[in-house]
Amino acid sequence: MLEVRDLRLQYGGIQAVKGISFDVAQGELVALIGANGAGKTSTLKALARMLPQATGKVCLNPANQPAVDLMQLPAHELIAQGVALVPEGRGVFSRQTVLENLQLGAFRVKDRQLVQQRLEDLLERLPRLKERASQLAGTLSGGEQQMLAIARALMSGPQLMLLDEPSMGLAPIMVDRIFELITSARDSGVSILLVEQNARLALKVSRRAYVLESGRITLTGNSTDLLQDDRVRAAYLGEVIP
Repeated sequence: MLEVRDLRLQYGGIQAVKGISFDVAQGELVALIGANGAGKTSTLKALARMLPQATGKVCLNPANQPAVDLMQLPAHELIAQGVALVPEGRGVFSRQTVLENLQLGAFRVKDRQLVQQRLEDLLERLPRLKERASQLAGTLSGGEQQMLAIARALMSGPQLMLLDEPSMGLAPIMVDRIFELITSARDSGVSILLVEQNARLALKVSRRAYVLESGRITLTGNSTDLLQDDRVRAAYLGEVIP
């Protein structure tokens, strides 16, 4: 689904992403883990064309459709290609209602019947949002806002979803609910690239993972194997390795 080759990003004299390459297959959840400042969020923003100074090859390969070079598109055209970003910090429209936020997620979908069907399906699956449909998004709890941000992205019918730190600042019970929604999206066929500082959680829900350190990928492999890797256990899982 997603092919990234030699992605580079420089802020002034600082090279934040140093020629990384990775893939996300159709219907696969892939995690990108690393410490603060490793370049994880910069990578997602570069893929979402929010940082146009990024260079490299970023190719979207949807099933039975022509490949698309995302680096040739402006950010606002990505949603039409089936790419949705859920940014760090949620980014809900705080002065709009929950319902209006969800409807805005489908602004490029011309089939109104399809939009209504997606809306009804999501609200049935997310009763907390259904109960608060007429409430201003800015008055929701942090976990509810994160749930809304993901649901809003799903309203566009994405083929690829880019998730940036969905568990940040949330209580454990809300983290569980958020990741139930994420894994449900994956099970429905959405390809997902997950940036997550909670490495243990990211490795438990993903099939494969890449470890990013100082703008470079230093480890890659199946997530179950990385959970047992002494380097990952010591650096990211808080374990003491004898």
